[in-house]
Amino acid sequence: MLIPIVTHTNHYHPRNEPSAARPVTLRARDLEADEFMAPHSHEWGQVTYALEGVVRVTANNSSWIVPPLRAIWIAPHVEHAVTVLEKARLRPLCVLAERAPFAGTECQVLEVSSLLRELIVALEHLDLDLATPREPLLAELILDELGRSATRPIRVPMPEDKRLKVLCAALMEDPGAPQTLEHWARQVGASERTLARLFERELGLTFGQWRQQVRLAHAAPLIARGLPLAQVAEQLGYASQSAFSAMFKKTFGTTPSAFFS
Repeated sequence: MLIPIVTHTNHYHPRNEPSAARPVTLRARDLEADEFMAPHSHEWGQVTYALEGVVRVTANNSSWIVPPLRAIWIAPHVEHAVTVLEKARLRPLCVLAERAPFAGTECQVLEVSSLLRELIVALEHLDLDLATPREPLLAELILDELGRSATRPIRVPMPEDKRLKVLCAALMEDPGAPQTLEHWARQVGASERTLARLFERELGLTFGQWRQQVRLAHAAPLIARGLPLAQVAEQLGYASQSAFSAMFKKTFGTTPSAFFS
């Protein structure tokens, strides 16, 4: 059962809010599995990142799984929610809107380099009650590194239709579930044909394609954590490791091990 955390902009301590003098700030939070930050937005941009653990970020009718090797850029004023999938040391960066590293309101998946990770750790360890020349230097380096971060999206679009929401939420919780679209049609009170049309119309994917995206998203933290591919394939409902690897290569043009190396 998810434990709600009510999160609003005005709950931030003033020193956590970015400003012209402090264009990048950080708010450290250690969260337990299944904790949930209700939908909210900020005047500033945010880089959602966890030093350890795995979170799911939902924004702009899409969802992303975020392991420690990845982060998500969320533009200013974009409403988003965060679900903790594994106990996490959450270290979100708050970025002054005028210094946003990316244009527009689209979320960006960032590859967290060793340098970016160490810069975030260094910013966390600063004593913000003391003025230090180190802070603006770290902020500028972080902004520069964010702009250079490679984006590798594993995006899962989310629906608006209530029947489809029920189905999609269930598969997000259990991506290895083997049930067919016919089964889900009975569960949500719609015909199989209606659900198939809704997938195409709202998400631009077939049921099978969408479920593949969900499984890929959930595979990311498992592979990054070093779980053998055979176990990843089994957990996500694939008949074999080779079947999983073949699907992965078809989608991304590379093998799972190469993708996460």
